Amino acid sequence: MDNGPCVCSPVTLEENGLPACDGSYADDELVDAFGDLAALPVEVEERRPTCLRCRRPQKVCLCPFLPQQPLEVSTCLYVVQHPAEESRVLRTVPLLAACLPQGKCNVIVGRRFNEDKHPELAAVCRDDRTLILYPGPKSQNLEELAQRLEISAVKHNVIIIDGTWSQAKNMFLKNSMFHLPKQVQLNRNLSSQYVIRTQPSNICLSTLECAAVALSVLEQNDEIQEILLRPLKALCSFQLQHGAQVHHSKEHLLRNGMYDKPMPKNKRKIKRMEKLMTDHSVCPR
Repeated sequence: MDNGPCVCSPVTLEENGLPACDGSYADDELVDAFGDLAALPVEVEERRPTCLRCRRPQKVCLCPFLPQQPLEVSTCLYVVQHPAEESRVLRTVPLLAACLPQGKCNVIVGRRFNEDKHPELAAVCRDDRTLILYPGPKSQNLEELAQRLEISAVKHNVIIIDGTWSQAKNMFLKNSMFHLPKQVQLNRNLSSQYVIRTQPSNICLSTLECAAVALSVLEQNDEIQEILLRPLKALCSFQLQHGAQVHHSKEHLLRNGMYDKPMPKNKRKIKRMEKLMTDHSVCPR
Protein backbone atom coordinates (compact mmCIF):
# COMPACT_ATOMS: atom_id res chain seq x y z
CA MET A 1 0.00 0.00 0.00
CA ASP A 2 1.32 3.40 -0.95
CA ASN A 3 1.69 5.67 2.09
CA GLY A 4 2.65 8.73 0.09
CA PRO A 5 0.68 11.99 0.13
CA CYS A 6 -2.99 11.68 -0.87
CA VAL A 7 -3.87 13.49 -4.12
CA CYS A 8 -7.55 14.14 -4.88
CA SER A 9 -8.56 13.69 -8.53
CA PRO A 10 -11.09 16.34 -9.66
CA VAL A 11 -12.37 14.06 -12.45
CA THR A 12 -13.10 11.17 -10.12
CA LEU A 13 -14.85 13.36 -7.55
CA GLU A 14 -17.02 15.10 -10.11
CA GLU A 15 -18.01 11.78 -11.58
CA ASN A 16 -19.34 10.78 -8.19
CA GLY A 17 -21.29 13.99 -7.80
CA LEU A 18 -18.80 15.56 -5.36
CA PRO A 19 -17.05 18.91 -5.70
CA ALA A 20 -13.44 18.89 -6.78
CA CYS A 21 -10.85 19.08 -3.99
CA ASP A 22 -8.99 22.38 -3.91
CA GLY A 23 -5.55 22.20 -2.22
CA SER A 24 -5.72 25.64 -0.64
CA TYR A 25 -9.20 24.93 0.70
CA ALA A 26 -7.96 21.77 2.39
CA ASP A 27 -5.03 23.66 3.90
CA ASP A 28 -7.41 26.29 5.30
CA GLU A 29 -9.49 23.54 6.84
CA LEU A 30 -6.42 22.08 8.55
CA VAL A 31 -5.37 25.48 9.86
CA ASP A 32 -8.86 26.08 11.25
CA ALA A 33 -8.90 22.65 12.87
CA PHE A 34 -5.53 23.12 14.57
CA GLY A 35 -6.54 26.65 15.52
CA ASP A 36 -9.58 25.26 17.32
CA LEU A 37 -7.35 22.79 19.16
CA ALA A 38 -4.95 25.54 20.15
CA ALA A 39 -7.83 27.55 21.56
CA LEU A 40 -8.87 24.77 23.92
CA PRO A 41 -8.09 25.55 27.59
CA VAL A 42 -4.99 23.79 28.87
CA GLU A 43 -5.19 22.18 32.29
CA VAL A 44 -2.07 23.25 34.13
CA GLU A 45 -1.12 20.84 36.88
CA GLU A 46 -0.78 22.79 40.08
CA ARG A 47 2.40 22.02 41.92
CA ARG A 48 2.14 21.73 45.63
CA PRO A 49 3.90 24.57 47.48
CA THR A 50 7.39 23.38 48.40
CA CYS A 51 9.41 24.24 51.48
CA LEU A 52 12.53 26.10 50.39
CA ARG A 53 14.72 24.49 53.06
CA CYS A 54 13.88 20.78 53.09
CA ARG A 55 12.48 20.73 49.50
CA ARG A 56 9.46 18.77 50.67
CA PRO A 57 5.81 19.76 50.03
CA GLN A 58 4.82 22.27 52.72
CA LYS A 59 2.09 19.97 54.07
CA VAL A 60 4.72 17.34 54.86
CA CYS A 61 7.60 19.69 55.69
CA LEU A 62 10.42 18.05 57.65
CA CYS A 63 12.02 21.25 58.94
CA PRO A 64 10.96 20.53 62.56
CA PHE A 65 13.34 17.56 62.41
CA LEU A 66 16.28 19.53 60.99
CA PRO A 67 18.83 21.27 63.22
CA GLN A 68 17.85 24.86 64.00
CA GLN A 69 21.21 26.01 62.67
CA PRO A 70 23.34 24.24 60.04
CA LEU A 71 25.92 21.91 61.58
CA GLU A 72 29.39 23.39 61.74
CA VAL A 73 31.72 20.95 60.00
CA SER A 74 35.16 21.28 58.44
CA THR A 75 34.60 18.44 55.96
CA CYS A 76 33.28 19.35 52.51
CA LEU A 77 30.98 16.89 50.74
CA TYR A 78 30.74 16.46 46.98
CA VAL A 79 27.67 14.43 46.02
CA VAL A 80 28.00 13.19 42.45
CA GLN A 81 24.40 12.47 41.52
CA HIS A 82 23.05 10.30 38.71
CA PRO A 83 20.43 12.31 36.72
CA ALA A 84 17.71 9.76 37.52
CA GLU A 85 17.89 10.70 41.21
CA GLU A 86 16.60 14.21 40.48
CA SER A 87 13.15 12.89 39.59
CA ARG A 88 12.76 10.67 42.65
CA VAL A 89 10.20 11.93 45.13
CA LEU A 90 11.75 10.46 48.29
CA ARG A 91 15.31 11.70 47.95
CA THR A 92 17.69 12.00 50.89
CA VAL A 93 20.26 14.46 49.48
CA PRO A 94 18.04 17.58 49.92
CA LEU A 95 17.68 16.67 53.60
CA LEU A 96 21.45 16.29 53.89
CA ALA A 97 22.08 19.67 52.24
CA ALA A 98 19.51 21.34 54.52
CA CYS A 99 21.47 20.22 57.60
CA LEU A 100 24.84 21.60 56.47
CA PRO A 101 26.18 25.12 55.81
CA GLN A 102 26.14 26.44 52.27
CA GLY A 103 29.15 25.16 50.35
CA LYS A 104 29.59 22.08 52.55
CA CYS A 105 27.29 19.86 50.47
CA ASN A 106 27.91 20.35 46.77
CA VAL A 107 25.66 18.38 44.41
CA ILE A 108 26.95 17.76 40.87
CA VAL A 109 24.55 15.99 38.49
CA GLY A 110 25.72 13.86 35.58
CA ARG A 111 26.95 10.49 34.35
CA ARG A 112 30.30 11.40 32.77
CA PHE A 113 32.77 13.89 34.20
CA ASN A 114 35.98 15.29 32.76
CA GLU A 115 38.39 18.11 33.50
CA ASP A 116 37.18 20.35 30.68
CA LYS A 117 33.54 20.37 31.77
CA HIS A 118 34.09 19.95 35.52
CA PRO A 119 37.38 21.66 36.43
CA GLU A 120 36.39 22.20 40.08
CA LEU A 121 35.52 18.53 40.60
CA ALA A 122 38.74 17.51 38.82
CA ALA A 123 40.75 19.72 41.17
CA VAL A 124 38.99 18.16 44.16
CA CYS A 125 39.82 14.66 42.87
CA ARG A 126 43.51 15.57 42.60
CA ASP A 127 43.59 17.04 46.12
CA ASP A 128 45.50 14.84 48.60
CA ARG A 129 42.86 15.57 51.25
CA THR A 130 40.04 14.07 49.15
CA LEU A 131 38.46 10.70 49.92
CA ILE A 132 35.93 8.87 47.77
CA LEU A 133 33.40 6.71 49.59
CA TYR A 134 33.10 3.56 47.50
CA PRO A 135 33.44 -0.03 48.77
CA GLY A 136 35.74 -2.54 47.14
CA PRO A 137 39.00 -4.50 47.50
CA LYS A 138 41.10 -1.30 47.26
CA SER A 139 39.08 0.57 49.87
CA GLN A 140 40.55 1.40 53.27
CA ASN A 141 38.38 1.37 56.34
CA LEU A 142 37.51 4.98 57.19
CA GLU A 143 37.37 4.39 60.94
CA GLU A 144 40.80 2.70 60.95
CA LEU A 145 42.23 5.45 58.79
CA ALA A 146 40.93 8.05 61.22
CA GLN A 147 42.56 6.24 64.13
CA ARG A 148 45.95 5.97 62.43
CA LEU A 149 46.12 9.57 61.26
CA GLU A 150 45.50 12.87 62.97
CA ILE A 151 42.48 13.12 60.74
CA SER A 152 40.72 15.87 62.68
CA ALA A 153 43.58 18.27 61.90
CA VAL A 154 42.91 18.03 58.16
CA LYS A 155 39.93 19.53 56.34
CA HIS A 156 38.88 16.67 54.11
CA ASN A 157 36.76 16.50 50.98
CA VAL A 158 34.52 13.46 50.60
CA ILE A 159 33.01 12.36 47.28
CA ILE A 160 29.83 10.29 47.47
CA ILE A 161 28.15 8.79 44.41
CA ASP A 162 24.37 9.13 44.61
CA GLY A 163 22.31 6.62 42.61
CA THR A 164 21.25 3.00 42.61
CA TRP A 165 24.04 0.50 43.23
CA SER A 166 24.31 -0.36 39.54
CA GLN A 167 24.34 3.33 38.59
CA ALA A 168 27.01 4.07 41.18
CA LYS A 169 29.17 1.20 39.93
CA ASN A 170 28.85 2.39 36.34
CA MET A 171 29.73 5.97 37.26
CA PHE A 172 32.75 4.91 39.32
CA LEU A 173 34.18 2.61 36.66
CA LYS A 174 33.65 4.95 33.71
CA ASN A 175 35.02 8.16 35.28
CA SER A 176 38.79 7.92 35.62
CA MET A 177 38.99 11.01 37.84
CA PHE A 178 37.13 9.09 40.56
CA HIS A 179 40.08 6.69 40.78
CA LEU A 180 42.46 9.46 41.88
CA PRO A 181 41.29 10.06 45.49
CA LYS A 182 41.93 7.61 48.31
CA GLN A 183 39.12 5.05 48.30
CA VAL A 184 37.42 4.40 51.64
CA GLN A 185 34.48 2.43 52.97
CA LEU A 186 32.49 2.27 56.19
CA ASN A 187 32.77 -0.62 58.60
CA ARG A 188 30.21 0.27 61.24
CA ASN A 189 27.70 -2.49 61.84
CA LEU A 190 24.64 -0.51 60.74
CA SER A 191 21.41 -1.49 59.05
CA SER A 192 19.80 1.09 56.81
CA GLN A 193 16.91 3.00 58.33
CA TYR A 194 15.77 4.06 54.87
CA VAL A 195 13.16 1.29 54.97
CA ILE A 196 10.89 2.72 52.27
CA ARG A 197 13.40 1.92 49.53
CA THR A 198 14.87 -1.51 48.73
CA GLN A 199 18.60 -1.99 49.31
CA PRO A 200 20.62 -4.89 47.84
CA SER A 201 22.08 -5.91 51.21
CA ASN A 202 21.32 -5.39 54.87
CA ILE A 203 24.48 -3.29 55.29
CA CYS A 204 23.91 -1.00 52.29
CA LEU A 205 23.11 2.56 53.31
CA SER A 206 21.41 5.51 51.67
CA THR A 207 23.45 8.53 50.59
CA LEU A 208 22.36 10.52 53.65
CA GLU A 209 23.30 7.65 55.97
CA CYS A 210 26.73 7.27 54.35
CA ALA A 211 27.35 11.00 54.74
CA ALA A 212 26.16 10.95 58.36
CA VAL A 213 28.56 8.15 59.32
CA ALA A 214 31.49 9.62 57.36
CA LEU A 215 31.03 13.08 58.88
CA SER A 216 30.74 11.70 62.41
CA VAL A 217 34.02 9.81 61.91
CA LEU A 218 35.95 12.66 60.27
CA GLU A 219 34.61 15.30 62.65
CA GLN A 220 35.01 12.90 65.61
CA ASN A 221 31.51 13.70 66.79
CA ASP A 222 28.90 10.91 67.00
CA GLU A 223 26.14 13.46 67.61
CA ILE A 224 26.39 14.49 63.95
CA GLN A 225 25.16 11.06 62.86
CA GLU A 226 22.18 11.24 65.19
CA ILE A 227 21.21 14.74 64.01
CA LEU A 228 21.49 13.91 60.31
CA LEU A 229 19.43 10.71 60.61
CA ARG A 230 16.57 12.45 62.43
CA PRO A 231 14.81 13.82 59.30
CA LEU A 232 15.29 10.49 57.50
CA LYS A 233 13.55 8.63 60.31
CA ALA A 234 10.73 11.19 60.24
CA LEU A 235 10.36 10.82 56.46
CA CYS A 236 10.11 7.03 56.68
CA SER A 237 7.73 7.18 59.63
CA PHE A 238 5.39 9.54 57.79
CA GLN A 239 5.39 7.41 54.62
CA LEU A 240 4.69 4.22 56.57
CA GLN A 241 1.78 5.90 58.38
CA HIS A 242 0.28 6.81 55.02
CA GLY A 243 0.37 3.47 53.26
CA ALA A 244 3.99 2.82 52.38
CA GLN A 245 5.35 -0.67 53.03
CA VAL A 246 8.62 -1.65 54.69
CA HIS A 247 11.10 -2.66 51.99
CA HIS A 248 13.36 -5.49 53.10
CA SER A 249 16.73 -5.78 51.42
CA LYS A 250 17.16 -8.24 48.57
CA GLU A 251 19.54 -10.19 50.82
CA HIS A 252 16.84 -10.50 53.51
CA LEU A 253 14.26 -11.67 50.95
CA LEU A 254 16.60 -14.31 49.52
CA ARG A 255 17.66 -15.65 52.92
CA ASN A 256 14.08 -15.97 54.12
CA GLY A 257 12.55 -17.42 50.97
CA MET A 258 10.53 -14.27 50.34
CA TYR A 259 12.05 -13.29 46.99
CA ASP A 260 9.09 -13.53 44.57
CA LYS A 261 10.74 -12.43 41.33
CA PRO A 262 12.05 -14.88 38.69
CA MET A 263 15.66 -15.84 39.30
CA PRO A 264 18.07 -14.54 36.66
CA LYS A 265 19.43 -16.81 33.94
CA ASN A 266 22.50 -14.71 33.26
CA LYS A 267 25.55 -16.28 34.98
CA ARG A 268 26.93 -12.92 36.09
CA LYS A 269 23.62 -12.00 37.73
CA ILE A 270 23.43 -15.42 39.39
CA LYS A 271 26.89 -14.88 40.90
CA ARG A 272 25.78 -11.47 42.12
CA MET A 273 22.77 -13.05 43.85
CA GLU A 274 25.02 -15.68 45.43
CA LYS A 275 27.32 -12.92 46.65
CA LEU A 276 24.41 -11.36 48.48
CA MET A 277 24.05 -14.60 50.42
CA THR A 278 27.73 -15.09 51.28
CA ASP A 279 29.61 -11.77 51.33
CA HIS A 280 28.98 -9.80 54.52
CA SER A 281 31.92 -7.41 54.24
CA VAL A 282 30.86 -4.94 51.58
CA CYS A 283 27.81 -3.93 49.62
CA PRO A 284 27.58 -5.87 46.36
CA ARG A 285 28.81 -4.16 43.22
